[in-house]
Amino acid sequence: ETRPHRDVLRSENIRLVPVAELRGLRVGPKLFQYILKVLVQSVQLLYTLLRIDQPSYILLQNPPGLPSIAVAWVAGLLWGSKLIIDWHNYGYTIMGLSHGRSHPLVLVAKWYEKLFGRLSDYNLCVTDAMKKDLWVNFKIKAVTLYDKPASYFKETPLDLQHNLYMKLAKDYESFKPRAVNPSAERSAFTERDGKSGNVVKTRGRPALLISSTSWTEDEDFSVLLRALEDYERFIKEGAKLPALVCVITGKGPLKDYYNGLIQKLHFKHIQICTPWLEAEDYPLLLGSADLGVCLHKSSSGLDLPMKVVDMFGCCLPVCAIHFECLHELVKHNENGLIFRDSKELAEQLKMLFLEFPTLEGKLHSFRENLRASRQLRWDESWDQIVLPLL
Repeated sequence: ETRPHRDVLRSENIRLVPVAELRGLRVGPKLFQYILKVLVQSVQLLYTLLRIDQPSYILLQNPPGLPSIAVAWVAGLLWGSKLIIDWHNYGYTIMGLSHGRSHPLVLVAKWYEKLFGRLSDYNLCVTDAMKKDLWVNFKIKAVTLYDKPASYFKETPLDLQHNLYMKLAKDYESFKPRAVNPSAERSAFTERDGKSGNVVKTRGRPALLISSTSWTEDEDFSVLLRALEDYERFIKEGAKLPALVCVITGKGPLKDYYNGLIQKLHFKHIQICTPWLEAEDYPLLLGSADLGVCLHKSSSGLDLPMKVVDMFGCCLPVCAIHFECLHELVKHNENGLIFRDSKELAEQLKMLFLEFPTLEGKLHSFRENLRASRQLRWDESWDQIVLPLL
């Protein structure tokens, strides 16, 4: 498992209580295994909750809400605590991706979320579209609390960029320099002068594209791979485009499947790298990149991709795949671009990277707009919206 960010580990107000992972429940039919897992997790979770000091509030993020909403409600009853549910999506719509919307398990999960969701004292949600849906379909009154980037998501100074690239170059070919310079310490993107210690970006460097994913069904990564094939073709046809280093971070069930597809692509001008980053390095890499790509398609059409929030915190322009309420975050042609398929994404990459890295152009103006729109940070947003509730 990934270690939380060091700010979390160092905070004297946060105590982490791990819940043991269940192993060895692989007996009997799938449905039986699932029910048994939920029951065992309920007992584990209730036991863990009742051992901490009595809280005034229990704040619960949903999903995952099965079995945690019911367990938190029971714990709240026993303690006289108020239950706050933070709705980021619906668990039943995520289950529906792999089982289908009308599967009995999905229908039970929907009934469960609806029933126990109404037992909360306060509700937060991540978009106005979800706020409306919670009221219309669940009769739950919620307050919209947009996800905001933590303070460590910001542009990365050139010096730190270079240190990060040198660290990643030890393990990943894409970050290694294309040509060695004996008088300077070099990565694919930067070099540090041996005498003065100054860092500069190398001439003719590749563009750095970043996408992060949990490698699940709600993101179709073949869209990006097809767009990259088109990009490679544009270069062969003579377009003045830079080489690309495409970094895809994260881990999840479909990673091996997509890595297999990536290995079959024989690019000359594009390198794809799927590293696993430490919590501290991820914001640094976002703050160093030239463009972010988001392939998150909400299972409910009601939540916004957190990765784009973090990219915007780093003033990183984004190309994001279209879904219903994305406009609440990505303003097309202002802080990024919205695409509907791989052809459109390929055209956007071509337009944004033409004559790279000259400063002027769309990419530069998107970044300037992000810098100018100084967004609220997570703690400021919390103070403005949640504190009045409590």
